[in-house]
Amino acid sequence: MSGFSLRDSVAVAAALVCPPAVAALLVPFRTDLTSANAALVLVVVVVAVAALGNRAAGALAALSAAVWFDFFLAPPYQRFTITGRDDLQTAVLLLVVGLVVSQLAARVRRLRVVAITDAGHLTALHDTAQLARSTTSPDAVVDHVRGELTRLLGLRSCRFEYGTLLGHPPRLEQDGDVVVGRRVWDLERKGWPPEEIELRATGNGHYYGRFMLTPEPGSGPAPLQARLVAVTLADQAGEAMATIGTKGHG
Repeated sequence: MSGFSLRDSVAVAAALVCPPAVAALLVPFRTDLTSANAALVLVVVVVAVAALGNRAAGALAALSAAVWFDFFLAPPYQRFTITGRDDLQTAVLLLVVGLVVSQLAARVRRLRVVAITDAGHLTALHDTAQLARSTTSPDAVVDHVRGELTRLLGLRSCRFEYGTLLGHPPRLEQDGDVVVGRRVWDLERKGWPPEEIELRATGNGHYYGRFMLTPEPGSGPAPLQARLVAVTLADQAGEAMATIGTKGHG
């Protein structure tokens, strides 16, 4: 599981362990519980796993819940076979609902907004918003955000590239994670990746460019809250470019 963070690894383990464990705990009550109620209990398990981990963990939990519902709670018991039409429909609905819920939970995690209580973070966001409203130059907003990102993340340097996506550098994502290739980089254990990190600026659904972040060598990662503020600042720059325009930049 080298491509997962510790949190995601725990969630995958929970997706494998929790549904059969909960289904087994319901065995003494299966004659008193309706299939729908038993399925609802397992949906709660899927929601918990999806909220803890990522989309893959939630989907795995949904599949696991459907399989162990069949094995423990749908006759004939202790067999991976369902003879009753209602039980079959319940198992299918459990899988479908579990998959949908896992997608929603993963999206919430990716787009979550962390309460910002630090005065410095609030000031950075406020000042950037004020500048974006008052200036007619997108470069002014970009330069301002570059300085804020350097301070906020403790960078050695930060530059901006207009409208280019050359190469495959590590990326600072909307949820504050850093992704290298297709894998989440373990910031807590490894620190920043030893190369420039890409932070994209988008506005109104369009890509305008990217901030290229160079951390101080050997420095630890900025806290999650700071990384989320950094993402918001890049979004503000993107919105400014969408509103003001990027004349003179390809």
